Amino acid sequence: MNQEILVAILATAVTAGTPILYAALGEILAERAGVLNLGVEGMMLAGAVSGFIFATKTSSPWTGLLIAMLAGGLLAAIHAFLTVTLKANQVVSGLALTMFGTGLSGYIGKSYVGMPLPVPFHKVSVPVLSDIPFIGPVLFNHDPMVYLSYILVPVLWFFIFRTRSGLHLRAVGENPAAADSMGINVFLTRYIYVIIGGMLAGMGGAYLSLHYVPSWMENITAGRGWIAVALVIFATWNPVNALWGSYFFGGIDALGFRLQTMNVTISPHFLKMLPYLFTVVVLVLVTKRNMLNRIGSPRALGLPYDREER
Repeated sequence: MNQEILVAILATAVTAGTPILYAALGEILAERAGVLNLGVEGMMLAGAVSGFIFATKTSSPWTGLLIAMLAGGLLAAIHAFLTVTLKANQVVSGLALTMFGTGLSGYIGKSYVGMPLPVPFHKVSVPVLSDIPFIGPVLFNHDPMVYLSYILVPVLWFFIFRTRSGLHLRAVGENPAAADSMGINVFLTRYIYVIIGGMLAGMGGAYLSLHYVPSWMENITAGRGWIAVALVIFATWNPVNALWGSYFFGGIDALGFRLQTMNVTISPHFLKMLPYLFTVVVLVLVTKRNMLNRIGSPRALGLPYDREER
């Protein structure tokens, strides 16, 4: 494999991994607060369809992105209300929202299926950096949402592990009763980060319809929301690890397309199956509480908090 082909595969891996990255970052925030959100797929679809529709109507991809964030945040707010206020089962609530988001996006976007987006996000080369051999074409010849993810990852890492607010977030996810006794509003904290997580999932969905495709089709996410949920565990709830994991999944997609064009005997369908196979394996592991404790899972993840039971 020559360098030109390798650069093309790695650059495509960054692009293909970006929507998963946004969704995974949002899920990290929600799970750090102790709320398991299995509705990521539905939130991504809601963001994808709403972002596409408004970008088409306003001729502005940035407007579409904003609306996508609001759509994802709205579904996440429903999830927060059900799980934090009503203390509903978090798995059931998330699955219900995934089904709701899938059906709603298909209904709303029915008249837009196959329509190309007139104003997608375009690639913008970063001056000087894009000229660096090998690294430049791989990392610095992308659209603005990729560059935004570069900034978001270290910012979230610093916020979670180096700030007082991040300490409060981790405390709520580890021991909400102790956090409550120290004056931290557990319910408000969980609401805030679940909603922010949904907004990031909406951004991930919008990336698909505003740049990666760019058009609208039903189930455009193709299971990427589930990959993002599994990736959070693989990344040990760390934004930096989520970055590499997202590009790993994106790289498998890119490799499948490249091998297909090179007439390699390995079935591209097999390569495209690998990320989903890995997702199934990780989700099986999630049922083993001792395994989660070993890799650093928030101890209160998936558990509702009731002040009367402190």
